[in-house]
Amino acid sequence: MLEGVAPDSDLLPDVLLESEELFAGRLLRLTVDLVRVGNGVEAHREVVHHQGGVGIVAVTEEGQVLLVRQYRHPAGEMLWEIPAGGREPGESALETARRELAEETGYGAEGWLAVGATFLAPGYSTELLWYFRATGLAPVSGHRPDPDEVLEARLFTTRELAELVGAGQMRDAKTLAGLALAGVLRLE
Repeated sequence: MLEGVAPDSDLLPDVLLESEELFAGRLLRLTVDLVRVGNGVEAHREVVHHQGGVGIVAVTEEGQVLLVRQYRHPAGEMLWEIPAGGREPGESALETARRELAEETGYGAEGWLAVGATFLAPGYSTELLWYFRATGLAPVSGHRPDPDEVLEARLFTTRELAELVGAGQMRDAKTLAGLALAGVLRLE
C-alpha cells in the first residue's frame, strides 16, 4: 500500500440528477449534466463523451521509435505523435492498436505489451486511452491511412525524442504519456 494513501476514502462520487445532450457527432457527444457532489451541492458539468482509443509506442530492435507527423487543426500545428486512433464499437483495445499501427504507418508488430491507460482530460471528458508497446516491427501491405488523414511516418532515437520535446514539436499529452509508460522517453 502507498504510504499516506488510504484504501477507502470519505469522498463520495457525484450523483447524476439529469443530463441534457447538446450535440452528437461521429466522434463525440456533448452533454450538460446536473450532479450532486459529495457535500450535497448541486453543480453543472459539461461532459465530452468519447468511445476511447489507443496509443502505440512502436519500437524497433535498435530501440528507435516510430512516430507520425500530421497537422492538428484544433492545435493549429504540425505535431509528431505516436500512432493512435479511436476504438470502433465492439473492438478490443488490442484490435484497435493493431489496426491503427498498420493504417497510419504501414507496419505490423509481432509483440504487443499493454503498458497502461490514461484519461486525457478527466475534468470534462470520458476519453480513456490504452497504451501498447509494439515490437518486432515489419512492413505490411494493403493498409492506408483514413482518407482524411495525411501522415508522415519516421523513426527516431530516444535522444531525438527528447530533442523534439525540447523544441516544442512533440506537445501531445497522449504521446508524452505513452512514451513515458513504455519506458522510452528520458529527458535529461
